[in-house]
This record gives sequence, C-alpha cells and structure tokens, in this order.
Amino acid sequence: MYRYALKIEYHGAPFVGWQRQIGLSSVQGVVEAALARIEPRTHNIAAAGRTDAGVHALGQVAHCDMAQAWDPFRLSEALNYHMKPHPVAITDCVQVDTGFHARFSARERQYLFRILVRRAPATHQAGLVWQVKKPLDIAAMQEGAAHLIGKHDFTTFRSTICQAESPVKSLDRLDVSTVETPGGTEVHFDVRARSFLHNQVRSFVGTLERVGAGSLTPDDVRSALDARDRTACGPVCPPQGLYLAHVTYPVDPFIR
Repeated sequence: MYRYALKIEYHGAPFVGWQRQIGLSSVQGVVEAALARIEPRTHNIAAAGRTDAGVHALGQVAHCDMAQAWDPFRLSEALNYHMKPHPVAITDCVQVDTGFHARFSARERQYLFRILVRRAPATHQAGLVWQVKKPLDIAAMQEGAAHLIGKHDFTTFRSTICQAESPVKSLDRLDVSTVETPGGTEVHFDVRARSFLHNQVRSFVGTLERVGAGSLTPDDVRSALDARDRTACGPVCPPQGLYLAHVTYPVDPFIR
C-alpha cells in the first residue's frame, strides 16, 4: 500500500462534522466516497482532528492508503473532481512513509475563531463568523485568556459528552486580536494545543466574549477554571466561526 497525506479545506455548514455517520453527510464520508470512485473498495481514512457539525477547516490533515502508486498532484485532482459539488477541497497532497499517521503523529493543532463585530447583518461572512453587535474589550479578553494558558484541569470548559479519558490538557496559546476587514472589525482567537477536549475552544470563546462584553471580569475566567464545574462556564458559542487552521508535525510533510 502507498500512503498519502492530504491537506483538506472545507466549509462545515452542510456536514454533521468530520466523522463518518451512517445516513448523514460528513466530510470523511465525502472524501472516502471520492477515493472509492478512484479505487473501488472500502476506504477508511484518518484525520488530525474530528471537527463538529458546522465547523470549518483551512488545514485539516488526513491520510489515505492506496493500492497503486499515484502522482500526488493527479490524486488530488481526481479527488477534487469526484467530490464536486461538496464544499471540500484537497489543497495539497504528498506521498508519505507508512509510519506517518495524521492523528497520532501530530504535535499541535491550531484553531482560529472569528467574531464579526457590527450591527448590520452579515452577508458575505454569513455562516463563516459568529456575529455580535456591540464592541468588545480586547484587552480584558486577553487578560482573561492568560488564565487559561498552561496545563490545567479543563473540566469547566469540557462538554458533558466529551469522551476524553482526562480533562487535563496543556494549552500552548490563546491570543485575542482584532483584524479590520472590508466587512467590519473581526476579533480573532488563535488557539493552539497538542489536543483539545470536546467543545473546549467554543467554551473558551463563549466565556471570553462575555468578558469582552463586560458581563464577566478577567478574574472570573480564573474562578471558572478553578471551579472544575461545567456550570461555571460561559455560553458555548456557535460553531460557524471556528476553523481548524493548521496541524503541526515533527517534520512538515507538505514542505518540499
């Protein structure tokens, strides 16, 4: 078998998430169906992260095993052809050693969350951002975010249906910044860790948005973390502003 790493971009709105589910449309299902058109058999691909319903990706990474050797460019072109009209695209493809595993070889996942701050309804950004109408205090949000950096018990920011064995994770980065776009001011969250709990990023953002709006103080974030109680978490924000942006490996397979 020949193994290939795929860099995948997708719009999450039409899907129940990355993971294949019987009778439902998933990103994994779309890619595997395209692979079956190229090599007619059952395919089972692995990805760096299992994004939830409505969550997007700019740099999801998956690997597939093929019975015949393919030129990576031709394989990506064939997959993109067979995935039409689904909003999924292979943006890069490389042959890798069979020891490479998209999930287990990954060293860090980077997520981007976008909040659009404006009163007028979103048009071009609709479905791609979480829109709030009132300005947010970025300095207060960054102060609150600082409490979350490092190794902690993140029970407060973990979904009640999370299947991870432990709520203890190490958060490498949680930066909050503003970006001026033609559509208005956006608040961007750059969140990085080796792995995440279910709904962890959306729980962070929902809580920090409340800090930016003045409903919570930065110190309330620390109190919520220390509580180790899901009820201490702020509201979980909607999924449409969340993107799996990048996956880091010991050696980047996509650098030629």
